[in-house]
Amino acid sequence: MPIIVNLDVMMAKRRVSSGDLASKIGLSQANLSILKTGKARAIRFSTLEAICKALECQPGDILEYETGIENSESITNKEDFSHGK
Repeated sequence: MPIIVNLDVMMAKRRVSSGDLASKIGLSQANLSILKTGKARAIRFSTLEAICKALECQPGDILEYETGIENSESITNKEDFSHGK
């Protein structure tokens, strides 16, 4: 997928652990890990907003679009990760 998730980079810059961020935004560590590794198929704006608020950043600091990258996985599971669930 040509969307690159730089969440781990921003977390390192802010010196925030996965556990701390997951607690702050109300997301399980497992779902946060899926977001960090770029395996999520979708993210709710409310989740993105919570991440940006917790890390004091902009969506563009976390998400990047890069051309020329092909998705090697077929889209069979449209999971949506939101905070508070």
